Amino acid sequence: MRINKNTALKLFMAVAVTVGFTGCSKKGSGGSGNTSSATGWKINDKKGGFQHNSNYKQQETAPGLVEVEGGTFTMGRVSDDVMHDWNNTPTQQHVQSFYMDETEVTNVMYMEYLDWLKRVYPPSEENYKNIYVGALPDTLVWRSALGYNETMTNNYLRHPAYGDYPVVGVNWIQAVEFSKWRTDRVNESVLEREGYLKRDAKVLDVTAESTFSTEAYLESPSKSYGGNEEIVYKGQRNRLAGNEEAKNVYAQRTSGLILPEYRLPTEAEWEYAAIALVGNREYNLYRGNKKYPWRGQYTRNGKRQTKGDQLANFKQGKGDYGGIAGWSDDNADITAPVKSYPPNDFGLYDMAGNVAEWVADVYRPIVDDEGNDFNYYRGNVYMKNKIGDDGRAEIVTAETIEYDTLSNGRIQYRNLPGQIAQEKITADDVFLRQNYTRSDNRNYRDGDVQSSRYFSYDANEEDGLDDNKKMYDSPKHYVGADSIGNMEREWDDSSTRTTLVNDNVRVFKGGSWRDRAYWLDPSQRRYFPQDMATDYIGFRCAMSKVGPKSSRKTARN
Repeated sequence: MRINKNTALKLFMAVAVTVGFTGCSKKGSGGSGNTSSATGWKINDKKGGFQHNSNYKQQETAPGLVEVEGGTFTMGRVSDDVMHDWNNTPTQQHVQSFYMDETEVTNVMYMEYLDWLKRVYPPSEENYKNIYVGALPDTLVWRSALGYNETMTNNYLRHPAYGDYPVVGVNWIQAVEFSKWRTDRVNESVLEREGYLKRDAKVLDVTAESTFSTEAYLESPSKSYGGNEEIVYKGQRNRLAGNEEAKNVYAQRTSGLILPEYRLPTEAEWEYAAIALVGNREYNLYRGNKKYPWRGQYTRNGKRQTKGDQLANFKQGKGDYGGIAGWSDDNADITAPVKSYPPNDFGLYDMAGNVAEWVADVYRPIVDDEGNDFNYYRGNVYMKNKIGDDGRAEIVTAETIEYDTLSNGRIQYRNLPGQIAQEKITADDVFLRQNYTRSDNRNYRDGDVQSSRYFSYDANEEDGLDDNKKMYDSPKHYVGADSIGNMEREWDDSSTRTTLVNDNVRVFKGGSWRDRAYWLDPSQRRYFPQDMATDYIGFRCAMSKVGPKSSRKTARN
């Protein structure tokens, strides 16, 4: 078949038009960086309009973290229960993917936090005198009435010989505040790197009146660093050079640069990460039949080169914290430097032994899988930004810092200057909501009609429950200061109190250098008051993962 020139030209034009429209269709419907698939409008136009990071790939792995791909596991399946606590009944749970610290938070990491607080909020100034002191670890936890431990009391936190050892003497509240501080410092560094903040401002220009808070920046960037526009740039300074048409905008959540907050892992996350079923796909291990973070039923290494070496730092027996000199079982008597033992299959170190670790959850003897089996967590207290008379979120100042008096009389800051002031949600905020009905959910499904024979409603209580008829009627002590600063203490000596469990005791997981091998099982669980510290409890941080469950392009076969 012969085709003349006119016919060939018409066919060529038809094909070109078809290809052109096909290309445009893919560009718009496929989420092009320049065209909206909803309206056809331009996105990220230099002259204005909707700004969105269409080139976003995946969440950046923040400093110190490793990725933990989420999945299902049997939470609470212990191999032994010689204590007969019956507080770890097996339940099937699913956790989303998240990031977790490769190691426990070390002394040098925590001292960086202390140095920042002392430099920015000098304790010599009246307004800030309780900030630095409240963050200090309790080094006296090392003392024993019948033991000589003054070396650790005086040196463990600050001596460089212990720099890579896990920090101890930190209570749960202090661990939470460290995590908040770390969030701000990391996001501050990211924004500086991307040209939204002046280089080295985080070190040279930060003062009590000029600080960076992630949430405050997202709410009102112009208020960061005291509103100093020479530090807080409108747009990326390195990309705006010589480009007068570029839109001057601050970094926003839509930029994809701001990382989620560092926080304590939930109990479900911690246990899932510790047991690390990802490393062995055998059926019996998938079902949860794994005793330690490593494979096998024993604490000693079975590999030929290192056979017989202990896989964790724990108490071998009565009076035996490290073995015979020259033939040490675990090469440590107290804590050991992080990364002294092999990691588990997620790449996490010391998920058994060394120090036990705080997790986020409030303790209860049961995990209520009937209430929830996805990202299980008991401890939600929902807050909202406090709105001022100008209709904008209130920023904490030196005059509006709030403090709490802990049970031991120590003063702990609740917020810092530069942060957004928070308040509890109200009844109006939860009106007609189906998923939650109050701000404080720590005792959700606990002390209500379904769980107590002695339920009664009390309109004077925030949660509507009679304090004397709750499921867990722990003592109600009072510790505070009078009008002139003298400490006041009132002890609850009621004979009707039957438990130490309340809304302020937190779960801690994993065995420590003081514990026998029984506690190395990740499913074991214990609790401790959130405002008290010990010489064997430390912590590590976690961070939620946004976006897909894993970095794999397709599902595994």
